[in-house]
Amino acid sequence: MFPLRTATAVLLLPALLPLLTGCGDTGGLASAGPIPTARGPVHLWPERAGAAVPPADPGGAPPEYVKGLPRVRNQNVHEVDPVALVQAELRARPGAEVGPDGMPEETAAAIRACGAEGADAGAGCPVLKPYYRDLTGNGRDEVVVGIELPDKMMSVRVYTADPDGRLNRIMATTQTLVSVELAGRDVVLRMPSGNPGYELITAWSWDEGQRTMLPTREQIVRVSSGSSGASGSGGAA
Repeated sequence: MFPLRTATAVLLLPALLPLLTGCGDTGGLASAGPIPTARGPVHLWPERAGAAVPPADPGGAPPEYVKGLPRVRNQNVHEVDPVALVQAELRARPGAEVGPDGMPEETAAAIRACGAEGADAGAGCPVLKPYYRDLTGNGRDEVVVGIELPDKMMSVRVYTADPDGRLNRIMATTQTLVSVELAGRDVVLRMPSGNPGYELITAWSWDEGQRTMLPTREQIVRVSSGSSGASGSGGAA
């Protein structure tokens, strides 16, 4: 009978091995299955002569100084009244309706009528309260100014002060906006993408070589129904 018992034990041993292995599992690595073969990019139509990218200006963008404002001390943009800042730009470029300074005449008239105490000097003032953030990495705040325009459009502008106290505009864009956010040293604009259910997100960043802020990243993201975009935050006066 001994041979029979030995044979029985041998037959049961393979069946018990998975159970014993499972009981002794200490959470080690396990195979996730076969890994797809990596494929590099394929250059389509390599014989086609593509468009040329012009080189960046090694001298950077010329300063967009705001004329007609007193110089600030110690590059402190907190001294600047945002309404007076926008009014000075209106005086420098009267009648502009297109480009970074463009706005409808009714908006320009409303800005000219704003009080001099700041953006809260009247409910009808299109200049919104300013936000402050070091966007250039120089250790000093820049000021972010928003101007409400008709049809949910908005002009977003950023100004920095140079060592001589002059205000230099380093960003200006007008878009139909869902929201504006500050993320680190970026100004992030969220806007309708043109495709239902999707937003276009554009991040503007300081370019040290060009000495201005440029749209450096764009992304189209899907939004849930009823979502109106994330609310902005950071450094309000």
